Amino acid sequence: MKYLKKYRIPFSGLSTGKHSFDFEIDEKFFACYEHSLIKEGNLKAVVDLQKQENMLIATFDIQGTIQLTCDVCLSTFDSPVHLQERALVKFSDEDWDNDTDEVITLSKNDYELDIAPLLYEYINVAVPPYPKCSENGDGISCDPEMLDRIQNEEVSSDLDSEENIDPRWEALKNIKNN
Repeated sequence: MKYLKKYRIPFSGLSTGKHSFDFEIDEKFFACYEHSLIKEGNLKAVVDLQKQENMLIATFDIQGTIQLTCDVCLSTFDSPVHLQERALVKFSDEDWDNDTDEVITLSKNDYELDIAPLLYEYINVAVPPYPKCSENGDGISCDPEMLDRIQNEEVSSDLDSEENIDPRWEALKNIKNN
């Protein structure tokens, strides 16, 4: 977790106004999260932090590629990613239990903003539910050899199921035809 310390922005010494920070995100970042959907990637995050008197506005622009596994042919491929997100950071001494996806509450004694969980969440939410080479890759298609194997397996399983029909089920099929 020491690696994630570089994803903290010390805002206490910053003047009021807009500040920009660059962060590189790679496999070391994703290795810090045990259950990450992504194991490898090469991303760059530009975080624009607008400091105001009683709040911060963080705008995230994340670009690069992440490595995904195709749900059809099981090959790994690089999928391009481009996200833009925003988070509001409010300062309060009261216990604020109403944190939302966009509003984060910090104590007035805090001096830095940890953006690693935000980056992790934004990138993992961008992963498609069913990654496919042809849809999410950049000009690539599924492995034709693997597709042939899948198709041949489906045909042979259909033939096996037709040959090994239990006679009791065969009698029930005739009921449907009456």
